[in-house]
Amino acid sequence: MARRDIIVVGASAGGVEALKELVAGLPAGFPASLFVVCHFPAGARSVLPRILSRSGSLLATHAADGEEFNPGQVYVAPPNFHMLLAPGSRIRLSRGARENHHRPAIDPLFRSAARHYGARVIALVLSGALHDGTAGLMAVRAAGGVSLVQDPADAVIASMPENAIRLARVDHVIKLAELAPRLVELVQRNDAPDQVAKAMDPIERMNEIAARDMLRQANDGRRGEVSVLTCPECGGTLWQVDEAGILRFRCHVGHAYNGELLLSEQSEALEAALWTAVRTFKEKWVLASQFANHQRAGGDFEVAARYDEQAKQAAEFGDLIERHLLVGSPTGGVPPDGSPGTRAKG
Repeated sequence: MARRDIIVVGASAGGVEALKELVAGLPAGFPASLFVVCHFPAGARSVLPRILSRSGSLLATHAADGEEFNPGQVYVAPPNFHMLLAPGSRIRLSRGARENHHRPAIDPLFRSAARHYGARVIALVLSGALHDGTAGLMAVRAAGGVSLVQDPADAVIASMPENAIRLARVDHVIKLAELAPRLVELVQRNDAPDQVAKAMDPIERMNEIAARDMLRQANDGRRGEVSVLTCPECGGTLWQVDEAGILRFRCHVGHAYNGELLLSEQSEALEAALWTAVRTFKEKWVLASQFANHQRAGGDFEVAARYDEQAKQAAEFGDLIERHLLVGSPTGGVPPDGSPGTRAKG
């Protein structure tokens, strides 16, 4: 039998206080690694590792992409990155799509731990709203791991624990004050099966299904069926008309297109979306620069530097889209003053 030495924790509203109490109860030299996802605004500054390091005996840090994790340490997902566990005791950070409207989200961490570490995993859901973490708990249980949930009665926001209990059929529902001792007990048992079970959340199979359907559409294999395309006018799903020799599509409210017109509409929509991205990046450059100057005026040069970096990235990304995808100019770049480029459209 092996030790359960991978602990994944998900928290949202009200979760910081719960996390502080949890890590305060864990001893120095704790023989397991903790991985924490706490919902956090993308552009905000996270000081959660500093808070957790001061709360107990374990060192807490923001996770870095590709780093090797070790027992006795707490790894916190940085803002705007999913934290995933990879084989070989490695951490991966991803800017992949938001899940449950969050990045970082809890479910990606839980299911990556289940997939690669199986029965060695202990998963814990703390205070928070809505459903994030529920599907991840199910993946951990399916892989032979152990699932815990904070007792909703002492959670600041009870709905995330309540949904996990109702849908995931968790192994243990535990009051906050008893969570740390229970984790110590579970880690010390050495009762995890040696054979690591392979588990996959069904949502992960959707990538393969979507790719297969798109390929079938590209090969004209969905005549008379729902297509993978959407209506330019209302955004509804398009059905492909079942006839050979001509491509025609119709949405459920009646908008109809032949293939050439639909392709033209999509080209126009794509150009509009790219110009919208350029405009958004330029506005982000303006606002981030304004925040940087405001912080500098107040003497907070560290925060100003962070906003300067955001402004620099926004200027560069907007210029790349405009230069390479829209205008097509072989030259160009960010002007000497650092502002995004301005070029005539068309």
